[in-house]
Amino acid sequence: MSGFVEKPEPQQVPGLVHLHTGKVRDLYRNEAGDLVMVASDRMSAYDWVLPTPIPDKGRVLTQLSLWWFDQLSDLVPNHVLSTELPPGAPADWQGRTLICKSLRMVPVECVARGYLTGSGLVEYNDSRTVCGLALPEGLTDGSELPAPIFTPATKAEVGEHDENVSYEEVVRQVGAETADELRRMTLAVYGRARDIARERGVILADTKFEFGFDGETLILGDEVLTPDSSRFWPAAEWEPGHAQPSFDKQYVRNWLTGPESGWDRKSEQPPPALPQQVVDATRAKYIEAYERLTGVSW
Repeated sequence: MSGFVEKPEPQQVPGLVHLHTGKVRDLYRNEAGDLVMVASDRMSAYDWVLPTPIPDKGRVLTQLSLWWFDQLSDLVPNHVLSTELPPGAPADWQGRTLICKSLRMVPVECVARGYLTGSGLVEYNDSRTVCGLALPEGLTDGSELPAPIFTPATKAEVGEHDENVSYEEVVRQVGAETADELRRMTLAVYGRARDIARERGVILADTKFEFGFDGETLILGDEVLTPDSSRFWPAAEWEPGHAQPSFDKQYVRNWLTGPESGWDRKSEQPPPALPQQVVDATRAKYIEAYERLTGVSW
């Protein structure tokens, strides 16, 4: 059993219809039919939405996504229409709200990997493949891959786990033409972002994108290249052979599975509240990622 430890009640805003409460984002529709996406400070890990928020996290995710959308605008269109706060919205929504095109979302998590770690490492150790793609011998945790690879996954509901799938399964789900375009766009965006991050002393190890159709055009949606959807490592400290230090939620994962939390991930018990030092350190990591990448002080 997993999901929300404490599911929040959605804000009621005149003129907005609440559609969905996700792990991090709350989705509404306005009277024009556009999607209103509000990034909360909720933190998710191991398919649980934790009971402790990380202050400013939603604003970091939103502002970093906007920065990346701008860096990628010549490469792929995106869903953002406006950052203007809807009339009557709570003041706390400022800086964390996007007005977006309502897309027909593709039911695939489009993952690009340039380095071996996480679930990819688990599969590699078992079969020398990732999502069925053969990789050379001798790779270890943190190794750079010979070339970036497209390793799609299913999109899971809150409390359920994304599952890696083969490219052939994506073809079966969405058709050959769309699958080919998803792979092409995913690797193109990853390549651009990897190079930008590298110039700033940051390794983009892997990341996931979501795409949707605006009419017949496939465009980039949701968030993009944030510490929630990506693994960012400090390039100066990169050393294959073990887990890398990171600017993402790995710090929270490590605490939850460490002895200090007292939580058994394999049990059906919800995870505990995060202690203040973990909250503060996680907030600092998210802000450092923002500042390193954008060059702008938070």
